[in-house]
Amino acid sequence: MLRLWRWYQNCLAIHPVKTQVISSGLIWGFGDIAAQTITHSTAKKHRHLQEEDKELKINWKRVATTSLFGFGFVGPVGHYCGCRYEGLDRYIRLRLCLQPNSFRFVATKVAIDGFIFGPLDLLVFFTYMGFSAGKSFPQVKENVKRDFVPALILEGGVWPIVQVANFRYIPVRYQLLYVNVFCLLDSCFLSWIEQQEDAPWKQWLNSLLPSKEKRGQGG
Repeated sequence: MLRLWRWYQNCLAIHPVKTQVISSGLIWGFGDIAAQTITHSTAKKHRHLQEEDKELKINWKRVATTSLFGFGFVGPVGHYCGCRYEGLDRYIRLRLCLQPNSFRFVATKVAIDGFIFGPLDLLVFFTYMGFSAGKSFPQVKENVKRDFVPALILEGGVWPIVQVANFRYIPVRYQLLYVNVFCLLDSCFLSWIEQQEDAPWKQWLNSLLPSKEKRGQGG
């Protein structure tokens, strides 16, 4: 394990972009396999499968599609996120004059990261998965509306905690690596969210937001 870690660090130092791209693609591919396994197990437990579908069959086309998201978006963005973390760190220290590792410093960094990059990542993922499945623009739009809010609410309860520990205790040069460890769980989670389609719990979360119809009736 130590040799593997050193090899990864060496690759990251020599070929940072290529290493981030390849590792991100693999991480998101494994995450989708895990999501398919969880979805199948849940359906089997609740007897939602036909007899011929009880055996798990991995959709490798979907795995490849999800991996491409890691290769094409998460990897390149992830590499430049390293620069982003350092740049954000400098901006908060020098422009906002906040003391590193102070409560206000960490809270500001978490807020900026969460409000800007969290929603953007979700929007790109669900849009990409829709178009890659051959859906039309109206269908993709509806799917994004269906999946975006539940994912944002659920991730909103986890990622801020992850990032508080990241920005408070991890040296800035290692913060991206720390985040990538949690990307395996995140890729599994987002793939699972997307596969849930019109699950009742999604409808309930979306119902918490005021709709146009409700605003019209109220106004």
